[in-house]
Amino acid sequence: MSTATPYARSGAPDGAYGAKPGDAFATAAYTDPLGAPLLADLEREYDARYGTEVFGETADVEINRYPAEAFAPPNGLFLLLLRDGEPISGGAYMRYDDATAEVKRVWTRSDLRGRGLAGLVLTEIERRAEAAGYRRIYLTTGPRQPEAVRLYRRSGYTPLFDPALPAHEIGVHPFEKLLAPTAAVGAETAKEARP
Repeated sequence: MSTATPYARSGAPDGAYGAKPGDAFATAAYTDPLGAPLLADLEREYDARYGTEVFGETADVEINRYPAEAFAPPNGLFLLLLRDGEPISGGAYMRYDDATAEVKRVWTRSDLRGRGLAGLVLTEIERRAEAAGYRRIYLTTGPRQPEAVRLYRRSGYTPLFDPALPAHEIGVHPFEKLLAPTAAVGAETAKEARP
């Protein structure tokens, strides 16, 4: 049984680049079967890009590194972007410290990449992290994910490394972004509808 809660708000994601009318955000437990295809695809991609030679372990170790509760309210969130009830993109955050959420698992289905969906997910994760009281986002990506580096830089994240260095010399690429406080924090979260 799915624990996902459909979410829609005016103007997004409907009409956004890459989004189609009817696409909806949903929150789910990290172990919910609804999110399993996204996590399985992420694991396959990590194994294909990194094997064990870069980080010394298979992707399933990273995917299962944190307990599911780390991605559950009030300190975390697992977010999916659904199309026709199926996950097409998603991501998560968990508590890094009192003021900082750490973003993890940002992913888009391989046949839909390059259409701005991960950017929509990232923006929604930021909005929800801010509504939960976080004032900073921290995240990392690997040296063989140049499209993720571009996404984070395009989305206003500050590299916490020297971008002039070759990716393989940097290793894990850490980023941060300060969240701007808004007067309407939490107002749209209250609009979530149950199926």
